[in-house]
Amino acid sequence: MNSKNSQKFVHNIQFQEKERVRVDIFLAKENIAGLSRNRIKELINQGHITVNGREIKPSHILKSGDNISLAIPDNRELVLQPENIPLNIYYEDEHMMVIDKAAGMIVHPTGKVHSGTLVNALLFHCQGQLSGISGINRPGIVHRLDKETSGLMMIAKTELAHRSLSIQIKERKVIKKYIALVHNLVKDEEGWIDAPIGRSPQHGNKMTVTNIGGREAKTYFKVIKYFASHTLLILDLHTGRTHQVRVHLSYLGYPVVGDKVYGSFKRDDPSLIIDRQALHSHFLEIVHPVKQQSLTFTSPLPDDFLEQLKMLATP
Repeated sequence: MNSKNSQKFVHNIQFQEKERVRVDIFLAKENIAGLSRNRIKELINQGHITVNGREIKPSHILKSGDNISLAIPDNRELVLQPENIPLNIYYEDEHMMVIDKAAGMIVHPTGKVHSGTLVNALLFHCQGQLSGISGINRPGIVHRLDKETSGLMMIAKTELAHRSLSIQIKERKVIKKYIALVHNLVKDEEGWIDAPIGRSPQHGNKMTVTNIGGREAKTYFKVIKYFASHTLLILDLHTGRTHQVRVHLSYLGYPVVGDKVYGSFKRDDPSLIIDRQALHSHFLEIVHPVKQQSLTFTSPLPDDFLEQLKMLATP
């Protein structure tokens, strides 16, 4: 769907700097409407940002005298349907939300899934406030959790909030802690996993520890409790790579219980009753994007996770 003629915000800028610069970098520095660089790239690729009346690429180099026109499309650009799906909301104001995502809920639509996602629920709950923040298919989404991972997520309701929260993540100012139940007895009671993560060359939808093209990834872990052949851990992410916790723990030989991608999903083990990966986003600390106050949230383990722990603790 193309609705370039349906606009909510239009801004015109004349580039007057002597040194040439990429258009996406320049606009990000100008902080127009709090747009992130990724959002700017999306708008450029959709034809909503032009230079001298012509569509360009994000890598377009500006020269003095160029006229830049920027337009943020309104909600008619969205093709997703709002759905009345209950949300467990921990915090909400006009700028942002913190929710506790249930296991089994997909965060945003994919090529095959267009309904029942967190985005569909947000579109209904926020009643038009999101306005395409973070792109057409991911309005309001600042970061994501895997479908089978439960727990805390932050949601942006304005471009300014999205940019602020994204910068906090990039600058590693957001504190995120997870609780995981893993196979085997973790040897050290606490420590760091420092191993770069990149996409697997053999399986494009999987990540792996690799020194070839891998990006820095660091995870701190601490044992909460040992069971007969499993360990309960709390993990603090220093970086936020895709599938980081699952990849790092599998790499060390302690795959997350129930992980069908990076672990051993043992259906024949009667002590394992949880039917998804035993990973929960337990703790979140951020700085409010406008009020600049520290916010902390803690989410208790959901029922299926607790039932699994009770099963393991039973003699």
